[in-house]
Amino acid sequence: MSTLSRRTAVLVFLAFASAYFLSALIRAITATLSPALTQEFALNARDLGLLAGGYFLGFAATQLPLGRWLDRHGPKKVILALLLVAVLGCAAFALATSFNGLLLARVLSGVGVSACLMAPLTGYRRWFAPASQMRANSWMLMTGSMGMVASTLPVQWLVPLTGWRGLFWGLAVLVLLAMVWIAWQVPAWKTAAVPAADAADTVPGKASYAEVWRHPYFRKMAPMGFFIYGGLVAMQTLWVTPWMIRIAGFTPLEAANGLFWINMTMLATFWGWGLINPWLTRQGYTAERLIRYGMPLSFIIIAIIIVAGKSIGIWAGMAWAMYCMSCTFISLAQPAVAMAFPPALAGRALSAYNLLIFAGVFAVQWGVGLAIDGFQALGASELRAFQFAVGCYLLSTVLSYVYFLTAKSHN
Repeated sequence: MSTLSRRTAVLVFLAFASAYFLSALIRAITATLSPALTQEFALNARDLGLLAGGYFLGFAATQLPLGRWLDRHGPKKVILALLLVAVLGCAAFALATSFNGLLLARVLSGVGVSACLMAPLTGYRRWFAPASQMRANSWMLMTGSMGMVASTLPVQWLVPLTGWRGLFWGLAVLVLLAMVWIAWQVPAWKTAAVPAADAADTVPGKASYAEVWRHPYFRKMAPMGFFIYGGLVAMQTLWVTPWMIRIAGFTPLEAANGLFWINMTMLATFWGWGLINPWLTRQGYTAERLIRYGMPLSFIIIAIIIVAGKSIGIWAGMAWAMYCMSCTFISLAQPAVAMAFPPALAGRALSAYNLLIFAGVFAVQWGVGLAIDGFQALGASELRAFQFAVGCYLLSTVLSYVYFLTAKSHN
């Protein structure tokens, strides 16, 4: 049962959502800016993948200490402290004059927004009922999709007016405003807020990551978090745009338009998940059951994209939108992992799983770039290099799904 009134719960959600919106915008903006950054800094595919992945490297580096901080100090203190680093990261990106400067700024940005989803989910684990947690998770992801929508056509329209450096100065100011909102609305972290049934599990000193890593359910979900969830973010925030431009023949503006509709599709999908999740929970449709029957559709769609190659033409945006939408079944894994643990371990469980996801994002973003350059160095055409690289990614997702089907959920 929720420990917050309905009005307070809504205000808390909106405050956290403002920060997560900005974190998604900061995360995804390099996809839209990739043509301008490539031209100004003479980036190749490997550099572009590393630059985008630098954000996720910084993000992943904070996840293990983040879990301890969240369980001990609560969402409010942790997210406010880290968002200051995000402000510095945006400012550093705006001032960068070299690839190394851009990369350092992206790492700082990743560190700074690393609590923007984990902090609210940790709070929701204590403050919201189970069905409300699933809904809140989906609608947080919907808010993230709004940020990704804002990173496409709106950014493309603003660049001629402000330049990409001006955009990052604006983001720094917006993050500061989100911090004020969170400080105003989010309640302090109080042990007394934990339900009595969980009181035995609320001693921070007894909680450890060893309990998380050893848990069979966590291990069952781990490979899919790395390859499928991480790969979805990697594709959506980077490689979809180069595929549309270099394989499907889109102009940068057409690619931004395609990415806009991809993200709009994701927004609508997460909105839908939020609406139906409470009903699905009441009907006995667990996250595990939905993932089992829903994920294979994504494998089929990306296989079609790979085989179609250039012939997909103007349908590339729609095809990638269908792929991203079909992948959203994996988003159910995150709250499911949290609910598999007592509240005293929720921060650690969420952060550990998030570490896997964003380590996967970094690995897939950089790995696909390395593979593209590697296959071309071996004599493959640009088309074949992209097809082989994304094909390797597809294979990894299928194998992680097979592991999910065969692994045990309990000892």
